[in-house]
Amino acid sequence: MSIAELYSFYRQHPGVQTDTRKLKPNDIFFALKGPNFNGNTYAETALDMGASLAVIDDKSYFTRPDKMMLVDDVLSTLQELALWHRMKLDIPILAITGTNGKTTTKELVSTVLASTYKTIATAGNLNNHIGVPLTLLSIPPDTDIAVIEMGANHQHEIESYCRIARPTHGIITNIGKAHLEGFGSEEGVRKAKGELYDFLRDHDGSVFVCNNYPYLLEMSQGIMEVITYGEKDADCTGEPLATSAFLGVKVTSDDTVGTLQTQLTGAYNFPNVMAAVTVGLYFNVPGDRIRQAIENYVPSNNRSQVMKQGTNTVIMDAYNANPSSMRAAVENFTGISAEKKVLLLGAMMELGPDSVKEHQALVDLLQRTHWHAVVLVGGDFSKVQHPYLFLENAAAAAQWLQQQQFTDTYILVKGSRSIGMEKVVGN
Repeated sequence: MSIAELYSFYRQHPGVQTDTRKLKPNDIFFALKGPNFNGNTYAETALDMGASLAVIDDKSYFTRPDKMMLVDDVLSTLQELALWHRMKLDIPILAITGTNGKTTTKELVSTVLASTYKTIATAGNLNNHIGVPLTLLSIPPDTDIAVIEMGANHQHEIESYCRIARPTHGIITNIGKAHLEGFGSEEGVRKAKGELYDFLRDHDGSVFVCNNYPYLLEMSQGIMEVITYGEKDADCTGEPLATSAFLGVKVTSDDTVGTLQTQLTGAYNFPNVMAAVTVGLYFNVPGDRIRQAIENYVPSNNRSQVMKQGTNTVIMDAYNANPSSMRAAVENFTGISAEKKVLLLGAMMELGPDSVKEHQALVDLLQRTHWHAVVLVGGDFSKVQHPYLFLENAAAAAQWLQQQQFTDTYILVKGSRSIGMEKVVGN
């Protein structure tokens, strides 16, 4: 069976799955392999569960020729099928990448667009070499616009996703220090994320650029269409309004959107909100729909969530952490007016040789402000000098927090995903 024949089969059975636990009847099962698993071993099970076809790359499991497709490499076949499908779609494809805020921006942008158009967006954070093709293959023919999130931890990764998704529009949220083990330096991050701009420059695409970051304006030079957003001197302008723990935004360049009140915490979310406003206006979404969509968006998955626990207010931002996002979260927390403020911060991961230095820099930042309490959890926090409580893991931090029985306290919880800081407050 060729890719063309597989695509014809896919058009009849458009459900695609790589996990038998999520398999639905008539789905096509792609038997992916990884360091700790071999999907080929589940091919027979997938067919027994009702899969219409199993795509495998190990001939020792090729037991049902009528229901199996044997290929050289399952992942490559999945990506080729996604590209084939992409080439049949004549719709805007908006790709989003960046160091911080890409998932929140993707959620806000897709929510705004969905108020007016049939919109497909990356589910959760499926933004890698598997998630990008799966998102493309989830796009039905009657879709008006698609929003694809692209993550990366090494060079040429975004470039490879662009070859499959072939975006027409793009957003780089920002460039910061993250995944330095793979990128080598912040300049390496800039080069890697800039691969999205490179593709759009070469294919007459359009980009939405936050002019609060001059380096993005510099990187976007030569792209056919550049639409800017920010606090001033931009195509779409606004200003952040600090209202308790939540972010308000006044859109100053468009009277139809006006002032909106988000359910997001932190001024660091201002560019994410403005990106959604700008994209909405660009695609002619009415201003009142933009405002309502953003105001009704409730963050999930431990990103910028504000939760009440008794008389305490918990800011849960524990999905991920790197030096730039940590600094932004701490500086935002500093600005919140509250008598008692407690921080529980998990270590930052994948920082390579700079890890201890970056953890020390964060501690130095913390020491500029008086806090009711600070708890540092795990990783390289054990290797830096600080006056705070250090605990080995999130479970110990959860136990400590429970013992304190705080009242009328603001609590910030943040850390890299692998530290599991969401467990601190029982999520």
